[in-house]
Amino acid sequence: MEQIFNILHGLKPAMLMVVVQMVFAGVNVLYKLAVIDGMSFKVMVAYRFIFASALMIPLALFVERKRPKLTWTILLQAFFCGLLGGSVSQNLYVVAMALTSATFVSAMTNLIPAITFIVAVTIGLEKLGFGTMAGKAKVLGTLIGLGGAMVFTFYKGFEINFGSTHLDLLHHLHHASASSSSGSHPSSVHHVLGALLALGSCTSYAIWLNIQTKMSEKYPCYYSSTALTCTMAAIQTTVLALCLEKDWSQWKLGWNIRLLTVAYSGILGSGLMISLISWCVCMRGPLYVSSFNPLLLVLVASAGAFFLEEKFYLGSIMGAVLIVVGLYVVLWGKGQEIKKMKQLGPSNKNGAIQIQVIVDSCNDANISNNEKD
Repeated sequence: MEQIFNILHGLKPAMLMVVVQMVFAGVNVLYKLAVIDGMSFKVMVAYRFIFASALMIPLALFVERKRPKLTWTILLQAFFCGLLGGSVSQNLYVVAMALTSATFVSAMTNLIPAITFIVAVTIGLEKLGFGTMAGKAKVLGTLIGLGGAMVFTFYKGFEINFGSTHLDLLHHLHHASASSSSGSHPSSVHHVLGALLALGSCTSYAIWLNIQTKMSEKYPCYYSSTALTCTMAAIQTTVLALCLEKDWSQWKLGWNIRLLTVAYSGILGSGLMISLISWCVCMRGPLYVSSFNPLLLVLVASAGAFFLEEKFYLGSIMGAVLIVVGLYVVLWGKGQEIKKMKQLGPSNKNGAIQIQVIVDSCNDANISNNEKD
């Protein structure tokens, strides 16, 4: 029984990251519906982080009453987490989606594991270790996942019909879609610009994962750090939207798809999910978290096929299989590294090698900080 419990505990980060990608897939679907409804991108992103802050600030104050002292270093890290993980990445993402397509931008997000790996190796958060099987597995798995994402996006093959659920969520927005899609074929210049913006979004997100790892080391209070990040992003995106969006009617929210989009993406997509991501990057590192990103493309395409009446092709199945295989290889490599650390840990008499970071409570971190003082 204890062995089963240990196995489930070891699988907890992986299961939570699958949940994160499922929630993000829902955000993408709602983004698409809100954009078709004519909602401003900048206002949508601003509202997302306003809703996230409204949830996380009281939650952090209630759950994590004892926290380490806020320092200027932590505030600066929170500022850049909000800037890179929120403001920049989200605004570039939605603009790139407008200039190209949702499928193309979703495929570009699969560059995040590779960029994260490069950044993490550069700043010393990950070891390349290409001479070991674990190191080779991480590199190979990342490449397989990227290849699967490219096959998923650019190779179609014959169409596969899974049947219809008769839940076409775009049914009531067809008129808006027709008006917004007229003349919407992007020029080659717009397509290149959209690709560059998508690349910028991926790079920004990858750098955020690494900064979040550093922040979690000194401030392992995940609700509080998420509240700080979301608040910084809310201030930044609101100022940007107020400066650039001249149509004040865009700020009006009714009982419609716009309210559902910003509430869902803010409360779940940014609030609770950033807390889970913060916990996972501390437990397993930024590469582990980013390796789940290819699942997003599979989940978004599946949701589109079943609920938005979009088409599914053989290339989608082949790409999905490669993505899952690549993810498994990366996870295997990280698992081998963790096993090696556990084998080396007992040899240290003073217990200086820390095998696992305990993040269940913020109180321990506060006590340790007080002792140091």
